Amino acid sequence: MKPFQFKEFTISQDRCAMQIGTDGVLLGAWTSLVSEPDSILDIGSGTGIIALQLAQRSNAEVIDAIELDENAYEQCVENFEATPWADRLFCYHAGLDEFTDEIEDTYDLIVSNPPFYAEKVTSGDSSRDKARQTSSLPFHELLEGVSKLLSETGIFSVILPFKEESNFVALAQKQGLFPNRITRVKGNPSTEVKRSLLEFSFSSEHVKTNELIIELERHQYTDEYINLTKAFYLKM
Repeated sequence: MKPFQFKEFTISQDRCAMQIGTDGVLLGAWTSLVSEPDSILDIGSGTGIIALQLAQRSNAEVIDAIELDENAYEQCVENFEATPWADRLFCYHAGLDEFTDEIEDTYDLIVSNPPFYAEKVTSGDSSRDKARQTSSLPFHELLEGVSKLLSETGIFSVILPFKEESNFVALAQKQGLFPNRITRVKGNPSTEVKRSLLEFSFSSEHVKTNELIIELERHQYTDEYINLTKAFYLKM
């Protein structure tokens, strides 16, 4: 498994169950930084890709990540250390519940590309299955943790399968978190919506919604997608 080369950093991923995919890169590029967060938390960091994108895009002094899988955790630490922002990045080897119990600080921005296969998936690779299945971090547990760790004026952003969107929004509202911005993602103009990028806060306001199409046809990317990701991908 070759390292994945981005414009300003490289990701080694040979020991991670979940390799670099469009979802993580989308979330790291789409997440709003208009509030200029000082502290950021990435829940379930995997390779560390999203935390690294946010390090590249922001001046946040504290960028923490948590990762339960030991191999992914070790790889995330290596990936952090190999970048110009190593002094701002820190990965904890912990589950969310354990982390929430121990941490008293709150974060201005929390991001997560959570596992989302509710049904049992078996690929023959138990680490990969665990990384993909909600049973390793159910949505209600994720949202409960976020509600405790997010600062009063903080933002939480997440990427999910579109079919989980309404359920996730309903669960979030039980924790006092309200959607402020939603982008629904399609692979190309003729396919169905596949993913939802969601931004939440503790304030209920008018939800801004839009759509993002990745490709017009195979390898012909839309201007919106290029503008969103060109700071990262070498060929954009």
